Amino acid sequence: MNYLITFFKGMAMGAADVVPGVSGGTIAFITGIYDTLLESIRRVNPKLLVLWKQEGFKAAFRHINGFFLICLFGGIITSILTLAKLISWLLVTHPIPLWSFFFGLILVSVFHIVKQVEKKDIVRAIVTIFGIAFAFFITVLKPLEMDPTSVNFVLAGAIAICAMILPGISGSFILLLLGMYTPILGAAKSIQLDILLLFASGCVLGLLTFSHLLSWLLKTFRDSTLMFLTGLMIGTLPKIWPWKETISWRVNSHGEQVPLIQENLTPFQFEALTSQPHQLFLSIVMMLSAVVLVLLLEQFSDKA
Repeated sequence: MNYLITFFKGMAMGAADVVPGVSGGTIAFITGIYDTLLESIRRVNPKLLVLWKQEGFKAAFRHINGFFLICLFGGIITSILTLAKLISWLLVTHPIPLWSFFFGLILVSVFHIVKQVEKKDIVRAIVTIFGIAFAFFITVLKPLEMDPTSVNFVLAGAIAICAMILPGISGSFILLLLGMYTPILGAAKSIQLDILLLFASGCVLGLLTFSHLLSWLLKTFRDSTLMFLTGLMIGTLPKIWPWKETISWRVNSHGEQVPLIQENLTPFQFEALTSQPHQLFLSIVMMLSAVVLVLLLEQFSDKA
């Protein structure tokens, strides 16, 4: 039963990772598996081979919490492969309710993480401000246009996975900045195994290196690290604000026009400028749904 629950938590992480601006790491945090995930990944190192030779495969598999990792990443992969088309469709056809839901999710997750900080002082406040500034800087960067080559798919996977396990920094948004979001999402929708394997190999490489650093930071400077992660989440909120006006467009590598610079608007400004309904009531419902979902996940995680 626990492994089935872990699988569904993985699916929730995968669904979040598909959306530019939302992090699967946020879902891992609010479902109570973040520390377990980092520690399990951190244990995949050269010492594991020594343990394998001395005590056998079962001991090594148990050491890295193998069933947990298989169920979690199985859920993530399943979600990405099955929900990529749905999320892509919702982003085009119902963007305001979808962004409203994720905005509420990030907002309530900030309070969830801050509750876990034992010591709140001026140093942690400065660290939080630094996290906000760092996240905001990333969100205003001009997108690159990396060519969809084998090396770049591996490199994109290594960079994006580091963001995916950080609450607040979206792996999908990093892929957008690299100009690799469209080809990788397209590969997921059409199940192009060669591209997906290259991307997955990059993800593994990034995970095995970055997880060690993050795990060490959480053990050594937990409160400061949590406040920095909180800052990251706050800093990305403007990026996922539901009501936007596109100021300029760019043409991606597939010849498609995609937004380049967007400006946040109030719901009523949005309706006046675009002649589209602001859907304010539905947006509030979606935000509140996200808050309720996180509160339920908190209770469920505490009982589990």
